[in-house]
Amino acid sequence: MLKEYSLKTDKEGLYDITSKVFEAVKESDIKQGIVVCYNVHTTAGITVNENCDDDVKGDILLGLSKAFPDRLEFKHGEGNSCAHLKASCVGASQTFIIANGKILLGTWQGIYFCEFDGPRQRRFYVKVIADKN
Repeated sequence: MLKEYSLKTDKEGLYDITSKVFEAVKESDIKQGIVVCYNVHTTAGITVNENCDDDVKGDILLGLSKAFPDRLEFKHGEGNSCAHLKASCVGASQTFIIANGKILLGTWQGIYFCEFDGPRQRRFYVKVIADKN
Protein backbone atom coordinates (compact mmCIF):
# COMPACT_ATOMS: atom_id res chain seq x y z
CA MET A 1 0.00 0.00 0.00
CA LEU A 2 1.23 3.48 -0.90
CA LYS A 3 -0.05 6.68 0.70
CA GLU A 4 0.79 10.24 -0.31
CA TYR A 5 0.69 13.06 2.23
CA SER A 6 0.90 16.83 1.83
CA LEU A 7 2.58 19.10 4.33
CA LYS A 8 2.64 22.90 4.40
CA THR A 9 5.77 24.10 6.16
CA ASP A 10 6.05 27.58 7.64
CA LYS A 11 9.82 27.72 7.98
CA GLU A 12 12.90 25.59 8.49
CA GLY A 13 12.03 23.01 11.11
CA LEU A 14 11.30 19.43 12.09
CA TYR A 15 7.64 18.53 11.60
CA ASP A 16 6.33 15.50 13.48
CA ILE A 17 4.76 13.04 11.00
CA THR A 18 4.72 10.02 13.32
CA SER A 19 0.92 9.86 13.44
CA LYS A 20 0.69 9.83 9.62
CA VAL A 21 3.08 6.89 9.35
CA PHE A 22 1.21 5.01 12.11
CA GLU A 23 -2.08 5.80 10.34
CA ALA A 24 -0.81 4.25 7.08
CA VAL A 25 0.31 1.07 8.85
CA LYS A 26 -3.02 0.75 10.67
CA GLU A 27 -4.98 1.33 7.47
CA SER A 28 -2.93 -1.31 5.63
CA ASP A 29 -3.87 -3.97 8.20
CA ILE A 30 -0.39 -5.47 7.70
CA LYS A 31 0.82 -7.24 10.84
CA GLN A 32 4.41 -8.07 9.88
CA GLY A 33 6.64 -6.23 7.42
CA ILE A 34 8.29 -2.90 6.86
CA VAL A 35 7.18 0.66 6.23
CA VAL A 36 9.21 3.18 4.27
CA CYS A 37 8.73 6.92 4.69
CA TYR A 38 10.11 8.79 1.66
CA ASN A 39 10.41 12.49 0.86
CA VAL A 40 10.62 13.62 -2.78
CA HIS A 41 12.37 16.97 -2.24
CA THR A 42 16.07 17.85 -2.49
CA THR A 43 15.99 20.43 0.31
CA ALA A 44 14.15 18.33 2.90
CA GLY A 45 14.70 15.05 4.72
CA ILE A 46 13.18 12.39 6.96
CA THR A 47 14.71 11.53 10.32
CA VAL A 48 13.97 9.76 13.61
CA ASN A 49 14.77 11.42 16.89
CA GLU A 50 13.50 12.31 20.34
CA ASN A 51 9.87 13.41 20.45
CA CYS A 52 9.55 14.48 24.10
CA ASP A 53 11.79 17.53 24.41
CA ASP A 54 11.30 20.22 21.73
CA ASP A 55 14.77 21.55 22.53
CA VAL A 56 16.21 18.53 20.70
CA LYS A 57 14.63 19.70 17.43
CA GLY A 58 16.14 23.15 17.92
CA ASP A 59 19.52 21.66 18.76
CA ILE A 60 19.46 19.51 15.61
CA LEU A 61 18.67 22.54 13.45
CA LEU A 62 21.36 24.60 15.20
CA GLY A 63 23.94 21.84 14.74
CA LEU A 64 23.10 21.43 11.05
CA SER A 65 23.26 25.20 10.50
CA LYS A 66 26.69 25.30 12.15
CA ALA A 67 27.88 22.32 10.09
CA PHE A 68 26.40 23.66 6.83
CA PRO A 69 26.32 27.47 6.90
CA ASP A 70 25.42 29.54 3.87
CA ARG A 71 28.64 30.46 2.04
CA LEU A 72 29.43 33.13 -0.52
CA GLU A 73 31.41 30.49 -2.47
CA PHE A 74 28.27 28.48 -3.26
CA LYS A 75 27.36 28.73 -6.94
CA HIS A 76 23.83 27.33 -7.00
CA GLY A 77 21.70 30.12 -8.41
CA GLU A 78 18.70 29.50 -6.17
CA GLY A 79 20.75 30.38 -3.09
CA ASN A 80 19.79 27.35 -1.02
CA SER A 81 22.90 25.17 -1.23
CA CYS A 82 23.05 24.84 2.56
CA ALA A 83 19.52 23.32 2.45
CA HIS A 84 20.69 20.79 -0.16
CA LEU A 85 23.67 19.88 2.04
CA LYS A 86 21.49 19.41 5.13
CA ALA A 87 19.05 17.25 3.16
CA SER A 88 21.87 15.09 1.83
CA CYS A 89 23.24 14.65 5.35
CA VAL A 90 19.86 13.71 6.88
CA GLY A 91 18.66 11.58 3.96
CA ALA A 92 15.42 11.31 2.02
CA SER A 93 13.89 8.27 3.73
CA GLN A 94 13.63 6.04 6.77
CA THR A 95 12.58 2.40 7.00
CA PHE A 96 10.82 0.87 10.01
CA ILE A 97 9.95 -2.64 11.10
CA ILE A 98 6.30 -3.58 11.59
CA ALA A 99 5.64 -6.27 14.22
CA ASN A 100 2.17 -7.28 15.37
CA GLY A 101 0.67 -4.41 13.37
CA LYS A 102 2.77 -1.73 15.05
CA ILE A 103 5.88 0.21 14.07
CA LEU A 104 8.85 -0.63 16.28
CA LEU A 105 9.95 2.73 17.65
CA GLY A 106 11.78 3.47 20.86
CA THR A 107 9.99 5.11 23.78
CA TRP A 108 11.32 8.57 22.95
CA GLN A 109 11.39 8.28 19.16
CA GLY A 110 9.31 10.24 16.67
CA ILE A 111 9.42 10.50 12.88
CA TYR A 112 10.14 13.94 11.47
CA PHE A 113 9.89 15.65 8.11
CA CYS A 114 12.89 17.99 8.06
CA GLU A 115 12.28 21.27 6.24
CA PHE A 116 15.49 23.07 5.34
CA ASP A 117 14.14 25.58 2.81
CA GLY A 118 10.65 26.69 3.91
CA PRO A 119 8.07 27.86 3.67
CA ARG A 120 7.03 25.26 1.12
CA GLN A 121 4.23 22.93 0.11
CA ARG A 122 5.74 19.46 0.50
CA ARG A 123 4.85 15.84 -0.20
CA PHE A 124 6.02 12.61 1.34
CA TYR A 125 5.07 9.00 0.77
CA VAL A 126 4.54 6.06 3.07
CA LYS A 127 4.88 2.56 1.58
CA VAL A 128 3.77 -0.39 3.71
CA ILE A 129 5.12 -3.78 2.66
CA ALA A 130 4.01 -7.13 4.13
CA ASP A 131 6.30 -10.04 4.91
CA LYS A 132 5.86 -12.93 2.49
CA ASN A 133 5.13 -15.54 5.20
